[in-house]
Amino acid sequence: MNIYDKLVNKETKLALIGLGYVGLPIALEFAKKIKVVGFDINQKRVDMMKNNIDPSDELVASDFEGCDIEFTADIDDLKECTFFIVAVPTPIDESKEPNIKPLLGASTTVAKALKKGDYVVYESTVYPGCTEDDCIPVLEEVSGLKWKEDFNVGYSPERINPGDKVHTLASIVKVSSGDTLESSEHIAKTYELVVDAGVHRASSIKVAEAAKIIENTQRDVNIALINELSIIFGRMGINTYEVLEAAGTKWNFLKFSPGLVGGHCIGVDPYYLTHKAKQLGYHAKIINSGRYVNDTMGFYVGKQTVKKILAKGKSIINSRILVMGATFKEDVSDIRNSKVIDVVKEIESYSCTVEIVDPHADSADYQEEYGYPVTEEITGTYDAVIVAVNHKEYCDLDEAYFKSILTDVGVFVDIKGVYKNKFKDIDYWSL
Repeated sequence: MNIYDKLVNKETKLALIGLGYVGLPIALEFAKKIKVVGFDINQKRVDMMKNNIDPSDELVASDFEGCDIEFTADIDDLKECTFFIVAVPTPIDESKEPNIKPLLGASTTVAKALKKGDYVVYESTVYPGCTEDDCIPVLEEVSGLKWKEDFNVGYSPERINPGDKVHTLASIVKVSSGDTLESSEHIAKTYELVVDAGVHRASSIKVAEAAKIIENTQRDVNIALINELSIIFGRMGINTYEVLEAAGTKWNFLKFSPGLVGGHCIGVDPYYLTHKAKQLGYHAKIINSGRYVNDTMGFYVGKQTVKKILAKGKSIINSRILVMGATFKEDVSDIRNSKVIDVVKEIESYSCTVEIVDPHADSADYQEEYGYPVTEEITGTYDAVIVAVNHKEYCDLDEAYFKSILTDVGVFVDIKGVYKNKFKDIDYWSL
């Protein structure tokens, strides 16, 4: 009996290593069909999940119901499993170089439970070649087993979109791959248990890795182009969103919008590809240029805000600015690699007083990560209000509300253009 049949017949278990915003939804979907062990090194997070609480605040208690899953931080509990899925973060370091330490740590964990006949599938975003060149040697060394002879490996990139309740695991085509034709088919069939949209079988692990890395790199480059255009149009006195609306009437125009590009996908993944390109002796010109543009947009927004305040004849020193939104995108609690902090630091460098509010971000976490608190309440009036993240709580606020918290010469900055053409009396600016 092959590994797929054993899983379906519940004669063995699937293990999910890393229960963040990617790993937990996958684990729960599989647990509706087969036996699952959900493993995370953070015992506090494990305890929360045991009580049907998602630490990432993406899922609700009912999502845990009807699931045959055991949450654990004990490596020994993995020894009953034969199919391992690794979904740990792959961040970058301060030098914007790939940090695969979490991935190698997870590989070590799996290797300690690895047995003959087992499968290991990686979902973490990596540069092409990382699975075979970096992860498999760890599996072999720690387990004492031989790749392809004793165990098989595959790669199936995650496509989870935080905060998106429409494009879910089941509704997005899954890309999968394996190290042999047989393992590739078993891995694909296993994912077909939970992916209604179907599974695309990539020809190799490297092809699957590359497919993932260019998804976000393509978006990054396209957004960078629009961000650069917004800077140019700003100098011309043209509203970027009006230009995009007009250009978008053509059937083949690609509809991207300007904005801050942070988070742990689009703002990170391109650096994995440029790292690999550099190893191969090639400088990725377009990708690096796109990254530069997007990495500097927060400072650009901050500087433009200061200029707008000065243009009103207001002294910038001790001016009060309110930043609404601190997370990396709308309607999520995740603050990792949020570019809002770049806006805050740029404004504060002009001796302004900056307050940050956000209905989703945890103040203690933000303080620890960036050195700034997230305040619970708006205090008084401000010389500028910046809506940095278009949380649903902000989208229905009207002009009267913002006038009530702005000074008479206050400036309103709408980074994502949510309020375009909605205000008449407020001094409005957007990218």
